[in-house]
Amino acid sequence: MAITAADVNKLRKQTGLGLMDCKKALVETDGDFEKAIELLRKKGQKIAAKRGDNEASEGFVIAKTSEDGKTGVNLVLNCETDFVAKNQQFVDFVQGLVDLALSTGASSKDDFYTKDWDGRKVADVIEEQMGKIGEKLEVSDYGILSAEKVVAYNHPGNRTAAIVALSKDNAEVGRDIAMQVAAMSPIALDESEVSEEVKAKEIEIGTEQAIAEGKPAEMAGKIAQGKLGKFLKERTLMNQEFIKTSKKSVKQYLKEVDSDLEVKGFKLITLS
Repeated sequence: MAITAADVNKLRKQTGLGLMDCKKALVETDGDFEKAIELLRKKGQKIAAKRGDNEASEGFVIAKTSEDGKTGVNLVLNCETDFVAKNQQFVDFVQGLVDLALSTGASSKDDFYTKDWDGRKVADVIEEQMGKIGEKLEVSDYGILSAEKVVAYNHPGNRTAAIVALSKDNAEVGRDIAMQVAAMSPIALDESEVSEEVKAKEIEIGTEQAIAEGKPAEMAGKIAQGKLGKFLKERTLMNQEFIKTSKKSVKQYLKEVDSDLEVKGFKLITLS
């Protein structure tokens, strides 16, 4: 069948690919749009395979909450270059991803990749974007929280984003805690959520440091325990010094605001 300029333009709008790529695909598939899109998708898959070993260390991190404020999502779409990360079309695409994540309630990155986006799986849409952009793209980290109140915080530059779940609706406190998470990178809410493996590793490191400093072996264990205590204070959210005033911990701050208000969870994504 004859391929018209209108057909080519229609496919270009659907896929975002170049006119020549779209015309060639339509010619090869005898004007069948579905087959042409599949052909172009395969092209994206080939590019993905070719660029699979490339380092996608740049990207755009975003956090957003649902209209009722009870669910929050944060994710990062990685790319290879800062030039792509700052491109408005790329940013708009990431905005579309987080909106879809919120609307579908995807429980994990793998679950999100299977969700439908205008008749195609998210994984396929991302591969098509790779075909258009010519860089490796991947959602390397993903988080979702639901609670009575979830607050999202996007640090300027969109390289860090945090979501925080609260037991009660208090947006101001939620933002304070989300900024705390973004600034101080805690690994857990409190010491009870730090794995025994992490604690054992810190004891091992502390012991070796003490011995290397010439401390007697019988003292090394006690010194290591002290270092572990310091580590847990600095790296667990509730025990950290509150960034707005170092004279109190986050736990003390929450208690002063509302003794019944609890942080139920948090998720931090940072593009280093």
